[in-house]
Amino acid sequence: MAGGYDAAAYKKLLLYFMGEADPLYSMLQWLTARKMDVESELKVGAVKGKHSSDRATHFSGTRVRRFDTRLGTMYLLVPKLRQDREEAIGTGADASCTGKPS
Repeated sequence: MAGGYDAAAYKKLLLYFMGEADPLYSMLQWLTARKMDVESELKVGAVKGKHSSDRATHFSGTRVRRFDTRLGTMYLLVPKLRQDREEAIGTGADASCTGKPS
């Protein structure tokens, strides 16, 4: 059963977090990092490092972003995605100009 409940995996994660100095902060940091990974993989259409014919774009490193929460400040590594050349052309000040003669 894919995506089913796996008690052993959850127990292992919980024990890992309980060993940290601030378990709740560690859980939030892990959760936000994992959520960003999943969202970026959905936008790209493939897992990082894997080839796929359904790939829409590619990963292009990460950028650091500050995230202030009630638990404290954390610095996240937000994945950057490449922008296609055709997409980049239409995003200028004059979006109506396609570069093709009329």
